[in-house]
Amino acid sequence: MKEIDFKFSPSVLAWPLYFVLTLWLVFWVEVRFKISLSDYGIYPRTLSGLKGILFSPFLHGDIKHLYNNSIPLLMLIAATRYFYRKQALEVIVLGILLSGFGTWLIGRESYHIGASGLIYVLVSFIFFKGIQTKYYRLVALSLTIIVLYGGMIWYMFPNPEDNISWEGHLSGFIAGYLLSFFLKTPEYKKPIRYDWEHPDFDPSQDAFMKHFDENGNFVNLPKEEELEVIEPDVLSDSYFKSDMPVYYRIIYKPNSDTESGDTAQKKD
Repeated sequence: MKEIDFKFSPSVLAWPLYFVLTLWLVFWVEVRFKISLSDYGIYPRTLSGLKGILFSPFLHGDIKHLYNNSIPLLMLIAATRYFYRKQALEVIVLGILLSGFGTWLIGRESYHIGASGLIYVLVSFIFFKGIQTKYYRLVALSLTIIVLYGGMIWYMFPNPEDNISWEGHLSGFIAGYLLSFFLKTPEYKKPIRYDWEHPDFDPSQDAFMKHFDENGNFVNLPKEEELEVIEPDVLSDSYFKSDMPVYYRIIYKPNSDTESGDTAQKKD
């Protein structure tokens, strides 16, 4: 098992920003030159429609469609890059390919465009991979994903009244689920927290810290007290009645710097 310390890097912000800016740039080109690139979307079960597997995530029907995809992509790509640094690129690239191919297989005969398939890939991957690792931070991330995007599950099913590619959503969700199994991550463990790291740690009660004086110098502790057992024949006869338990008197022979004392210990 491996202890992981998640670290921030510029790529955590750069990746989602570059990706989303690319989407907006493509949309600006369409508006500026009054062209439509929807023909580069996925058209199911046709040879020419295969090109849409690569191009469809970068195409959007209108600015509302683009805006609705941009915000989740910024958050999800950043989270994937931060928590799954080594797997992030594979998740994005393979997610686009697998979700696109799934849409090409099961989609309606129409052009399917938009990056929502990738959104479902990332949501699915982050959720399932976090549960599989059983690492407390990643499980917490999975629960956060459910809170933020749990309602997306309803858009994976057919709705004749919506002009939404539920096929792309479903394909993306399945692709993310598969990637969570086949892309391996380290076996995580919770970081070790020593006694002295706890806020209620009392150095005066710690066995090791007792070896240090108030100036921080190492000192030897007094040796353990020696015990001497007095034989039963020197004890009072009243200790040995048949209906009473037998006791030995223990006499401590302490070091010179400690006081003597008496105690009694029961013998079964």
